[in-house]
This record gives sequence, structure tokens and C-alpha cells, in this order.
Amino acid sequence: QTCCGQPGYNSGDRVSALALARKVLDEFEACDYLVAPSGSCAGMIRAHYPDLFSDQPEELERIERLCARTYELTDFLVNVAKLEQVPPVKGVEIAFAGRSNVGKSSLINALTGVRGLARASNTPGRTRELNFFDVAERITLVDMPGYGYAKAAKKDVKQWQEVLRGYLRGRPGLTRAFVLIDARHGVKAEDREMFDMLDETAVPYQLVLTKTDKIKVTERDAVMAETMAFVKKRAAALPTLFATSAEKFEGMDELRAEIAGLLD
Repeated sequence: QTCCGQPGYNSGDRVSALALARKVLDEFEACDYLVAPSGSCAGMIRAHYPDLFSDQPEELERIERLCARTYELTDFLVNVAKLEQVPPVKGVEIAFAGRSNVGKSSLINALTGVRGLARASNTPGRTRELNFFDVAERITLVDMPGYGYAKAAKKDVKQWQEVLRGYLRGRPGLTRAFVLIDARHGVKAEDREMFDMLDETAVPYQLVLTKTDKIKVTERDAVMAETMAFVKKRAAALPTLFATSAEKFEGMDELRAEIAGLLD
């Protein structure tokens, strides 16, 4: 990671701020776009880099080009409980699904590098909304509520399943779904129900094992083999599997690379 120079700038240390700004410029000038990890970092680059280089006109053009390609990592868009509230498709849309307590919020936060972006419900199985996030104005990330429904009334479960099925069926811009599986427990009946729904709605999906740091290597290998056996039997499932640990950030680079490939 490269510091944007904001701490020095805010404290009046323009020398260190300028040095870090030049480092950012040199490292990322050739990139198609720069994704800052927070709004404050993006604001530092777009609002204050021109000021830092104000006495260097030969560099201002480079800075202006960098500013124009700088985005904040993730912005919350909307949470949706009814189909009519679903926002228009923007960029590549991907969705994350999984049982309650599978570690979905932790994985999304580790994947995006934004702590607290996705929040777990205090009562697993209670959250009943689709949460939409804009990622660098190129990806829409959809956090689907954890399923299992142990704490929900049957009529509420039925209503939510209808909303979820309607979203999946009526969302042609949904490029990929990632279904999270707790590596400690493997594929459960509720997961198979989600597979059925994705197969029925023809949404391509991939499986992601979570919490792999909580089990032994031999156990991980066994659950990976068992999970791949389920994948091979599914119409809309892609024949790949990711092993991850949000706590230790394992598997995040591979998952990010898969998502980045969807932008091509």
C-alpha cells in the first residue's frame, strides 16, 4: 500500500506530503484508473494534489490526468426489500450469497479492503434486504442476506424468497454470483436450495469456501473435493472453487483477480 500523503498535508508538512504525492503519481500514472481505499484518500488526490504541485506547472498536467482517473473504492448505494426498489444496473454486477454465519460480511470487507462496509446482523438470519454497493464506478456489489431463516416466520421466508427469485430472474445485468460455503460444515441443505434457485434462473455462480483457517489442511482438502463434486452436478455452476480466510486474508487476491476478469 502507498500512503496518499494526507496526514502530512493536514499537519502542514508539505514536504513529506509532496514526496508521497510524487510517489503515488510515479507508481500509478500509467494505470487506467486509481482506486483509493477511502473517500478521504480520493479527496486528497483530487482536491489537494493540484495544490501541492501548484508551483510546478510542468507536473500539473500529469496530476490532472491522475485526478480524473481517481475513484473512491466503495460507496453504499441502497438497500432493497422490494423488487421495485432495485436500482438500475451500473457496470458489472456481482452478488454474494451464503448461509447465516458463513462469514459473508467479513469476506466482503476483506475483499474490498473497507472495514465495516458490510455488516452482519446481530441476529443471524434476520437481515432481509439486498444491499447494493458501487465499487469504483465499475462494479456493483450486491450483498444478499444470509439464508437459513431459523429466526424468521414462514410467511416472511416465503415473501423474501419470492423477492430473491424475482431479482435473480429479472436481472440480466447480473454477471456472476458467488455462493459462500463454511469450510467447517461443507454444503448443507440450504446451500443446495440456493444452487437450485441459481440453476433455475440461469445465473452463473461460483463457490467460495470461507473460514479455511479454522480447519486442518487435510480437512480442507477433503471439503474442497466434496464441494467440487456438487459443482460438477450443477447446470449454472462454474467448475472453480476458491478457498478463503477473511481473518488471514487468504484467497483474496485470487478472488479479486476473478472479479477483475469480469471487467474485460
